[in-house]
Parts: sequence; structure tokens; C-alpha cells
Amino acid sequence: MSDAQDKVGPIVAASHLAAGAMPALSEVEFAMTLMHHSFQRWMVHCMAAAGVPGLQPIAVHLLHAVAHRRDEKTLAELCMMFNIEDTHVVTYAIKKLSALGLVESSRRGKEKTVKATKKGFDACSRYHGVRERLLVDSIKRLNLDEEALSGIAAMMRTISGQYDQAARSATIL
Repeated sequence: MSDAQDKVGPIVAASHLAAGAMPALSEVEFAMTLMHHSFQRWMVHCMAAAGVPGLQPIAVHLLHAVAHRRDEKTLAELCMMFNIEDTHVVTYAIKKLSALGLVESSRRGKEKTVKATKKGFDACSRYHGVRERLLVDSIKRLNLDEEALSGIAAMMRTISGQYDQAARSATIL
């Protein structure tokens, strides 16, 4: 091995952060960043392939969430589900989905609710088909342990809570 290969170190985007007490966390952050952008690009292209081009990633998330279990969702529930503080982001995406006929809004008391239309469910179904053919089939060929993947997902949700707590603490500094 050359000296250059010995100095590679962790794969990160910010060596000054990896130089701290937990370099592995910087590796995770860089991997999350790459995965986040790849996943968002995938969702947009998959939805376009399913016949609904031009949606932003948040709109794709929201459409799937509104179609989930065919239950009506409140804007507050959708914000909570995706840990979104800016309700206007959700409101804007819902308006776009509504204009495309994919969701419809109503009221439950004072709360605005959203539910998927037949056109919205059909789009989600086509998305599912494209996802199965293009993504799931190729991921399955990696022979990953699905239980380990579920464990990684649980760990990521737990770590997200640590980032939320750190963000709250940072607001008072």
C-alpha cells in the first residue's frame, strides 16, 4: 500500500468534522446525504415513469402517505409523520396534488384533511409496479438480510431523534 492509500481515512465530505471525537458519525452523515439525494431523484423519476411527471419529492411522499391504509389524513398528521416544521411546504404540495386530481381536501371539524382520489391510488399502484421492476428486483439480487435492513431503519429513526434534540439545544446557544 502506498502512503496515499494509508491516509484515505473515513469517506466523508468534511474532514474537519471527521477529525472530531466520532469520525464514524461523519461517515454516516455523508452516506445519509448521498442516499437522501439519490432517493429523492429516484422518487421523482419513478413517479414520472408511473405517469405523473413534475412532482417534487415531498409531493411524492405525501401522495403515498395519503394513500397509506386509505385513511384520511390531517395536515398536522402529515407534518408529524415526516417531521416537517414548515406547514406551508405540505400545504403547497397538497395544492399541487389536488390540482392534478390525485388528492382531495375536506374538513374534520376545524382541521383540513386530505385523502387520495382514485387517480391518486392508481398513480401509487403504477409507482409500486415500477418500483418492484426497477428497484426491488435489483436490490434483492444483492442478497441483503431484510431483518438487518429493518434494524438499520430502526437505528436511523433513533438517530434522527438525536439530531432533533441537538437542533433544539442549538437554538438556545
